[in-house]
Amino acid sequence: MKSDAFSFASDNCAGVHPTVMAAMAAANEGYVHSYGDDVYTGEAVAKINRLFGGEASVFLVYNGTGANVTGISHLIRSYQTVYCAAAAHIHVDECGSLEHYAGCKVVALPSDDGKITPEAIEPCLVGIGDEHRSQPGLISITQPTEYGVLYTPDEIRQLADFAHSSGMKLHMDGARIANASAALNLPLEHFTTACGVDLVSFGAAKNGMMFGEAVVFLDQEAARAFPYVRKQGMQLHSKMRFMAAQFIAMLTDNLWLENARHANAMTRRLYEGLCHINEIKVTRPVHCNAIFACFPKELIAPMQERFHFYVWDESINEVRLMTSFQTTAKEVDAFLTALVEEAGKSTIEGVKVN
Repeated sequence: MKSDAFSFASDNCAGVHPTVMAAMAAANEGYVHSYGDDVYTGEAVAKINRLFGGEASVFLVYNGTGANVTGISHLIRSYQTVYCAAAAHIHVDECGSLEHYAGCKVVALPSDDGKITPEAIEPCLVGIGDEHRSQPGLISITQPTEYGVLYTPDEIRQLADFAHSSGMKLHMDGARIANASAALNLPLEHFTTACGVDLVSFGAAKNGMMFGEAVVFLDQEAARAFPYVRKQGMQLHSKMRFMAAQFIAMLTDNLWLENARHANAMTRRLYEGLCHINEIKVTRPVHCNAIFACFPKELIAPMQERFHFYVWDESINEVRLMTSFQTTAKEVDAFLTALVEEAGKSTIEGVKVN
């Protein structure tokens, strides 16, 4: 990569929102109690709780993997199975930490868009009550999926009903849940609490924070012993005020939602430009802040010399392009212009080619 200023690799590559950075600096005054026994943490937890209807139990943790692993492991036993999509982060990108930490079995189901359905899971529910078989424990979905595709509230409700009728829990990996809320134009409560979700990993680092996520139990009774799990899982931050201060800043005046809306809008701008380039084929629905597209193979290397982005599936030359709260229209247009130049074109609607 030639320039760190132009990255479409991941929203993780963006910096920290200036308001969040200022909040951390403001919290760096004087002495407060440690390990979350402070006014900052109390305010942050209350703000997050209100997003989910006010009856949740909220715990701040370091990162998304920590949120997923500690939360899920608290709801299941080691002899149980977690069902997820084949593209799920807990299956692909967490180094087997759920299996290692919880001792459970993870069954990954094929899915073109990262979504799973009750119909896909039901055939797996065999050997129930048989001590030789791993028993159903939990369904984990990602909202939006790793392909940037959204579950509708009805789809989530169907999964929750199916999970509960089968003696399971429903977990939502919300690493980019703000982008989902912005795209659906719905409050978080409407597609989590109201749909019967049991556990949410509430992501924030990809949306403008430096670090920190939240484990949200929508059933307070289920969270009773989680403080011990968080500590045992090495996710209890001693100087919690700096994590909490970030959440307070994000959840004041809907900064979290504004950031997500901007990221989604930049992806829409990028998508509309790509649609005018004949050589590019967008491969997945574009709902939030991610685009998956097949590029001509000869364009990938020269474009990666100029911009940072990942090849998702080398077999079909599929790349992933992501935007963030930090992405500008100028950066999007620069990418499109460079793509046109590399493709040997001279004009593209809505983009000025120098």
